[in-house]
Amino acid sequence: MQRAAARALRGARVPPVRARSASTGPPPRGLLYERHGDPAGVLQLKELEVPRLGHSDIHVKMLAAPINPADINMIQGTYAILAPLPAVAGNEGVGRVLEVGPGVTALRPGDWVIPADAGLGTWRTQAVFPEASLLQVPSDIPLLCAATLSVNPCTAYRMLADFESLAPGDSVIQNAANSGVGQAVIQIAKATGIRTINVVRDRPDLPKLVERLKALGADHVITEDMLRKPEMKEIFKSIPQPRLALNCVGGKSTTEMLRHLQPKGTMVTYGGMAKQPVTVPVSAFIFRDVRLRGFWMTQWKKDHAHDKESLSSMMDTLCQLVQRGQLGAPACTTVPLEDFKEALVASTQPFTSSKQVLLL
Repeated sequence: MQRAAARALRGARVPPVRARSASTGPPPRGLLYERHGDPAGVLQLKELEVPRLGHSDIHVKMLAAPINPADINMIQGTYAILAPLPAVAGNEGVGRVLEVGPGVTALRPGDWVIPADAGLGTWRTQAVFPEASLLQVPSDIPLLCAATLSVNPCTAYRMLADFESLAPGDSVIQNAANSGVGQAVIQIAKATGIRTINVVRDRPDLPKLVERLKALGADHVITEDMLRKPEMKEIFKSIPQPRLALNCVGGKSTTEMLRHLQPKGTMVTYGGMAKQPVTVPVSAFIFRDVRLRGFWMTQWKKDHAHDKESLSSMMDTLCQLVQRGQLGAPACTTVPLEDFKEALVASTQPFTSSKQVLLL
């Protein structure tokens, strides 16, 4: 799988650094890394050559690109897939089509596009991408929604759809509820009539966070400590115990969350922020028959590479939710490309509830 992933990443076409030339408009620039390490130390803002447009290529002006944990891990060299070096950083974002190759029929200048998969290198102002590596999105949706659409909302959508047959009135419990995925889970669940119990870490501004998540549609917002308290019984007087648990943390918090899952329910792990293993009591398997699963959006896309209908159906549904005002971008802070080091620092601070987005 690693070799296949590397081949896919090579499609990003990392251009060579070029000398500045006298041309109209600013020269294309991007955040390039030639070795793995601390992002603030290895990333360099450099001018990049835009390759000649091929038969099935798209020339794109990138507009905005978020900083996600996976981006940081890829630069550090600790992620499950790594781009061949040197590489332009960034896996998500939105761009506007400037020009298309003669073999391109589905896109035209002015269209908005997002990456179809990881590894394109989105932290740059312009690029030439193969047509197959891009997906069109409506150009009338908010910029930040489009820029953050292809990772977290897709992950939330698939986890809600693929592991349990949830119906209106059912409930879901999740930790890291203030994360990008967590906020998308709240909104998608609300739009489909599913109740949510949302676990967050205690923090100085907890009332403000609770208010913000409830404004998105959260039914209940609790701290990790509350998972162990008798007050949890009060919650289940008004909504059923969850059939689905979504775990992005690991460690003790996850063990406690699992206790509230219905018998034969499913817990899906898609992250490990605590860097601690998932520990499950033997009794949960024997007497309650709970199921433990994992999910990685990149793997889902690889598994469905020949099933374009599933991908397009998901993206259509998410874009419709955005257009109806039922799915918004996570809380974001926009940062000019030149200030990328400040954005990197901010993205790794504890209790971060605002996603850093580079304006390109």
